[in-house]
Amino acid sequence: MSIYELKPRFQALLRPLAGRLHAMGITANQVTVAACAVSAALGLWLFFAVPSRAAFALVPAWMFVRMAFNAIDGMLAREYGQQSKLGAFLNELTDVVSDAALYLPFALVQPFSPFWVGTVIMLAGLSEFAGALGPTVGASRRYDGPLGKSDRAFVFGALGLYVALGWPLPGWTAWLMPLVAALVAWTVANRVRRALAEAA
Repeated sequence: MSIYELKPRFQALLRPLAGRLHAMGITANQVTVAACAVSAALGLWLFFAVPSRAAFALVPAWMFVRMAFNAIDGMLAREYGQQSKLGAFLNELTDVVSDAALYLPFALVQPFSPFWVGTVIMLAGLSEFAGALGPTVGASRRYDGPLGKSDRAFVFGALGLYVALGWPLPGWTAWLMPLVAALVAWTVANRVRRALAEAA
């Protein structure tokens, strides 16, 4: 079970908004690029400016809005004839950039290890790469879990909220990032294995 499986219900709630954006001349690619730009700006600001811990509350807030952006760009592309080859590249590449930027500030949070945060960022990129490669072997684009993009957004959003509330992170939470890394590695393996099974 993955949070991604709830996407159709989320899209249904956002469909009227997508229709209004289309009427205003907003394109799917514009929504995709805007979501990436905000994600990169927020993540890099948190990392380099090192604001107060309360600023981490922006992470869960933006994660939720970003999910809405991602759902809307998909609806604009599919339901309003805006699908394009450029859009396919943007959809995959901007997700990897956005995730990397939004996870990066957690390297500054104790007791998380910068090494393990970096490992999660690398594996998250590989998981999306593995999913996108499905069609090259005759399978569908794979979204298998246990820790796909939506699930990772929930994890890091929850951590951002916890940090923002100023609660201390006990020493054992140092193992959270290795655990997340292991689950993302499992996700990579699942996507490869199930894509091969589907193609066969």
